[in-house]
Amino acid sequence: MNNLKTIAKDALRAQPKAELHVHIEGTLEPEMVFELAEKNGIVLDYPDAGTLRQAYNFQDLQSFLNIYYQGVKVLIEADDFFELTYNYLRHAHEDGVVHTEIFFDPQSHTDRGISLAAVFEGINRALAKGQKEFGITSRLIPCFLRHLSAEAAMETLHALLPYRDFFCAVGLDSSEKGNPPSKFSEVFDKARAEGLLTVAHAGEEGPASYIWEALDLLHVARIDHGVGCESDDELCRRLAAEQMPLTVCPLSNIKLAVFDDIKGHNLKRLLDRGLCMTVSSDDPAYFGGYLLDNFIAVQTGLDLTWDEVTELARNSIRASFLSESEKLEWLDKIETVHDEATA
Repeated sequence: MNNLKTIAKDALRAQPKAELHVHIEGTLEPEMVFELAEKNGIVLDYPDAGTLRQAYNFQDLQSFLNIYYQGVKVLIEADDFFELTYNYLRHAHEDGVVHTEIFFDPQSHTDRGISLAAVFEGINRALAKGQKEFGITSRLIPCFLRHLSAEAAMETLHALLPYRDFFCAVGLDSSEKGNPPSKFSEVFDKARAEGLLTVAHAGEEGPASYIWEALDLLHVARIDHGVGCESDDELCRRLAAEQMPLTVCPLSNIKLAVFDDIKGHNLKRLLDRGLCMTVSSDDPAYFGGYLLDNFIAVQTGLDLTWDEVTELARNSIRASFLSESEKLEWLDKIETVHDEATA
């Protein structure tokens, strides 16, 4: 199979994978937006789902976020968060996802008067059902909105701590330009003091210096996106030496004009340099593809071999927050699938 130009979709689906970079609010399909808007009495700026989907023509990250935050306002009750999360898990299962680590934005909800209790109750109920029905394990990672103040992030962290048993790490997302990781150093210091892991979006639209800051000031366990590292050879050498995972979202990068097309994406170049590259979907409802779609896009667009695809799957497990024993179990299964496909 290594010599095939295109690896079969079924083979890509069969390979066990973890998804480490998905915003649950970004799985809100237009049809669900309108269903929840009608249920909750929310008036939208678009007449129907088709018109809303046509608006998904983004020039950059900010043009996406402008529509993204409009969609979020239809999420009101715990049941809304349940439906949203369960629908994502069902799709993830169809794509061969065995473990997922889901971002959500507390401030997008609490600033609208939605309680954290409702958010956690709905999401956790879906995660429990997803594990029972599909066998998908999961972790939750609330993210701070970097376009808001560090003080607001610290207040959010304190509000989250009573729910400490329901999440394993904190992250940093939203508008990157002009909002460096250093802005949130004290918040992340406090999070680590509480025993939380940390991750951060860096080097998507922001400069390589933001990745350095995420590493040295926020002490992250993973860099979300990180494709901007390629402009800094010293940084690339460090990322490779430390095997610092990058959770790359190829279709998102194309949709938001980080790269002009998939053939120009740097995932394979960075993989060839020894970096720990993984593939995720980011906000799949907005960017035209869930995890399997992203694997297919990079495999065909970058002509990845089966060995390279398998390495991406391995990396997703290695970079996850699963226990070491759980990682070993899935890595063994990945090798079995790899060997069967190449026999």
